[in-house]
Amino acid sequence: MQKFSQEVINKLKHYVYTYAEPITDEVFYVGKGVGNRVFYHLTDTEDTPKTRMVKSIRERGMEPKIEILTHGLEDSETALKVEAAVIDLIGKEKLTNAVRGFQSGVYGKVGLNQLISHYDREVASIEEPVILIRLNKIFRYDMTDIELYDATRGAWKIGKDREKAKYAFAVFDGIVHEIYNVVSWFKAGSTFNTRADANEENRWEFVGKIADDSVRVKYLQKSVEQYLTKGAQNPIKYVNIK
Repeated sequence: MQKFSQEVINKLKHYVYTYAEPITDEVFYVGKGVGNRVFYHLTDTEDTPKTRMVKSIRERGMEPKIEILTHGLEDSETALKVEAAVIDLIGKEKLTNAVRGFQSGVYGKVGLNQLISHYDREVASIEEPVILIRLNKIFRYDMTDIELYDATRGAWKIGKDREKAKYAFAVFDGIVHEIYNVVSWFKAGSTFNTRADANEENRWEFVGKIADDSVRVKYLQKSVEQYLTKGAQNPIKYVNIK
């Protein structure tokens, strides 16, 4: 079957579905849609990890196992959030999905303390010379320590005032997620960095270490929104730099 009746479509509304290996039941794709979207991947001609997996299964004389995970959802945004949560639960590295899912940085898998800080938003009052570095496009709550460090330390288009900052704050959605003592700045690509843009020209990266607990306890998981300009494109914000 590659098509629902109109009666079924009306009952399904928005839904989230999975594609799995028919022998092992291992899910390799999570999607959301309405109507007959769930069948689209069976005829998709693009060359992607997902279509290659479907082709491999069919070459063995089988069909991918397709299941509707949940349905009857009233709108696309709800389906997107469910899709993102399922991707986070399974782990994107185990799937053929190209991205993690809708606003997964905000609505995806998150620890209790991080969730509380996201909504409670205890306000921090910064006393030291620092650089706030917003990671809104690349942050994930499940980042490893080294991933968060590399995401924060560079590579940035940043002026000479960088040398005056004692600390760099890793900031996502206005909340401080880690604090680094800046040891020194280098041309981007001069030190080992896992970021894809680490070798771009006219950018800088710092080498540092996690700040002392006496500093972290003052700012970690607290809001610095009052120092940030809403809608600003520049991810860098200096505080107490003269």
